[in-house]
Amino acid sequence: MEIDGIISAILIGIVIGVLGRLVVPGRQRIGILWTILVGIVAALIGSALAAAFGVADTKGVDWVEWLIQIGLAALGVAALDRTKAGR
Repeated sequence: MEIDGIISAILIGIVIGVLGRLVVPGRQRIGILWTILVGIVAALIGSALAAAFGVADTKGVDWVEWLIQIGLAALGVAALDRTKAGR
């Protein structure tokens, strides 16, 4: 992965993390850095899953890939929030 790929993953991860956080109802007790990290991981895993299902490269905007990434980010934010709440 080249530097532009890393920068794009970070930028997309920020957007995906924030959108995933907005999907989860209620107040989350995690910081913005954790949200960004969850978003980056969700973006990478979501891209791999979309490629595995054959929906990663479509004409126009890849809505299915985005939905997969946002769903994974929402799951990650909710899971991390639950672990923080247990402490």
